[in-house]
Amino acid sequence: MQRKHIILVTCLLMTFLTVDLAAQTDSVVNMVRYTNDFIFREGFYLTFEQVRTNRPIAKSRILTSIDHRSNRFFEEVTQLRTITYFDDLGNNQDVAISQLWGYCKNGILYINIQGTFNRITIVGSICHFVANITTTFNRYDPYGYGYSPFGYSPYDYYSPYGYRSNVRTSSELKQFLLDFNTGRVMDYDPRNVQMLLMSDPELHDEFAGLRSRRRQQLQFTFIRRFNERYPLYLPR
Repeated sequence: MQRKHIILVTCLLMTFLTVDLAAQTDSVVNMVRYTNDFIFREGFYLTFEQVRTNRPIAKSRILTSIDHRSNRFFEEVTQLRTITYFDDLGNNQDVAISQLWGYCKNGILYINIQGTFNRITIVGSICHFVANITTTFNRYDPYGYGYSPFGYSPYDYYSPYGYRSNVRTSSELKQFLLDFNTGRVMDYDPRNVQMLLMSDPELHDEFAGLRSRRRQQLQFTFIRRFNERYPLYLPR
């Protein structure tokens, strides 16, 4: 009896190992090198891990009155405050648009920055994209004149013009980097480029040895060289 039990356990272990090995082999086989012809699966990404595994929430799983066939489906959905979708168990789940990592439309990735979705123009181990950033700030008036023609401070409750908020906003296009290994988003500048090059000592030291102006000029060149040396592999 004990011998039969040992044989049964051994057979089960062999079965599990075979299945696991087959799954790993299948995973490796399905990994392909990223090129401009690679097409990301269309849908919404809740997390960066879904981007790395190329497993978004498909359009068909989104519960909405917006026409799924519309060419502006993604743009219209992301104007909502929340979306509802079917999870893998068939349950309804709600998620705020602000919490989405991004989406893929026509094989192109769009990343969520401050509630706007921006196309990632360069995809690789180091990605690059441009986003419109809005900054809010208080305009400080050290003399207390503000905008009143009679010299009242805009913060003065007794002003005949009432209390005025001096909050201002400004928008500007900024360039960003995305580390595809970690999902970290950072400003596009020589300091961050140099940091991302650290995994390749040769490229890093060559870049670090340049004058400040040359580092500024050659950032794209070094990103391209890094991406060529360390190609991105993704599931089909």
